[in-house]
Amino acid sequence: MKKLLMATALTALAAGAATAEEVKLGIALGFTGPAESLAPGMADGAELALAQMSGDANFFGGSTISTVRGDSSCVDAGIATSVGERMIAEDVDGIIGALCSGATIAILQNVALPNGMVLFSPSATSPALTDIEDNGLFFRASPSDARQGQVLAEVLNERGVTSVAVTYTNNDYGKGLADSFSSAFKAIGGEITIEAAHEDGKADYSAEVGSMASAGGEMLVVVGYLDQGGPGIIRAALDTGAFDAFVLPDAMVGDSISDAFGTEIEGSFGTVPGSDSAGTEVYFELATAAGFDGTAPYSSEGYDAGALMGLAMAAAKSTDPAVYKDFVYAVSNAPGEPILPGELPKALEILANGGEIDYVGATALELIEPGEAAGGYREVEIKDGAFTTVKFR
Repeated sequence: MKKLLMATALTALAAGAATAEEVKLGIALGFTGPAESLAPGMADGAELALAQMSGDANFFGGSTISTVRGDSSCVDAGIATSVGERMIAEDVDGIIGALCSGATIAILQNVALPNGMVLFSPSATSPALTDIEDNGLFFRASPSDARQGQVLAEVLNERGVTSVAVTYTNNDYGKGLADSFSSAFKAIGGEITIEAAHEDGKADYSAEVGSMASAGGEMLVVVGYLDQGGPGIIRAALDTGAFDAFVLPDAMVGDSISDAFGTEIEGSFGTVPGSDSAGTEVYFELATAAGFDGTAPYSSEGYDAGALMGLAMAAAKSTDPAVYKDFVYAVSNAPGEPILPGELPKALEILANGGEIDYVGATALELIEPGEAAGGYREVEIKDGAFTTVKFR
């Protein structure tokens, strides 16, 4: 891939390297909404990576990096678009976000594409984003839910679960993951007793849970959000005795779930993107030193998104999205010197001297076409009332 970028490199040189100045990046995440507890860890991760490059002599002669945070909500396309437009008006050089797939699609289609802006999401996982028109401007540090559906089906099969009911939040993320999982589970002989959508924000989910209870199943797969509809579904299921064990995909994995239910859902399990690479432990230590929890879901992906955006700019010698978008693959994949978290100044020096890097990062990141992570997963289980890592896949 890198050898194919020589012509693009000439374009970058013609555009001219930026001199010492402020580089401004937007961070558009759902700081409120159905997955709001995931946003701080992602933002802190991204800003940690950017801080490690800001002011470095090999980053455009010592240019600083500032960030503009915006609440893109999660499922409101109008709000997401408005936040993206505000960032364009503030002359950002790239946008990290959004958190949820619906908000990401809105910003991509309504803001990034019309303005030629790079958009890099830590956590938007809908399979719809794989084939969406993006003009090479969209990247994500997390794998598609087409992969998560397969992994989740394998986990159930290995645990001897043969029959489940499925409920999903009624949007791009929920429907995409539910379809992927159901297809994979049926293909290995599993039974889906019911596959039903639910709306977020309701006060009472007893009717939805009643339908699922009537259909039956050994467990209930809750493809929802941990800060809104998901816990409502679980509470209704527990209170009615419909289900006492749950399968929890990525957007249902977080402290707000374990804090709310603890041992009530003992033995429930699920999956979330994750890696047991050397870089992961390094990142956790760096995050702790910086004063935040790097083990939070998608925090590592936030770090990788921020790092790759800055490194692509450095490799391109340009902060122009039309130029540096073509260097994201070059810095993220082999060949080149492996780069772990905390080694971003080293990466900048290598690039400044004409060398190549292979960004491994916090998640052993490998980008595949079209701009998404190949990705691994962490299998988690509620043990003694808290999420515990079982294995990596």
